[in-house]
Amino acid sequence: MKANKNLVAYCGLYCGSCFIYQGKIADLARDLRKELRATKFQRFAKVISRYFKPYKNYEQACELLGMMVKLRCKRTCQDGGGPPLCKIRNCCTKKEYTGCWECTDFEKCHTLDFLQPVHGDAHLKNLRKIKKQGMQKFLQGEKYW
Repeated sequence: MKANKNLVAYCGLYCGSCFIYQGKIADLARDLRKELRATKFQRFAKVISRYFKPYKNYEQACELLGMMVKLRCKRTCQDGGGPPLCKIRNCCTKKEYTGCWECTDFEKCHTLDFLQPVHGDAHLKNLRKIKKQGMQKFLQGEKYW
């Protein structure tokens, strides 16, 4: 897939690298649910749960798979997708920035902190690259996720 500037989120993450945008996990979860239903796996789970206790959680597993099927982005961050009340997007649009890389304070911005548990400092690495190299070079190179 060719890199696309519309896939660069305000925070610097690249949507094209995101498993939610790619949809692979959602597709696999959908296919697994379909196969489990086709084979009537719930019957097997009920019987085997007498011997293997984790199968007692089969219904919860199916519920989780259902949630994973919904892990899809229909629109990218730049196109208004993602959380509707995203503080990062709201800040950038208020300041009329294309992204945080245009802000002189992004290195110490606490608005970005919530990304750290999942992404570490990937967004900061990307923001630094965009700021230093420009968008075109960023799109041609490695993108952190």
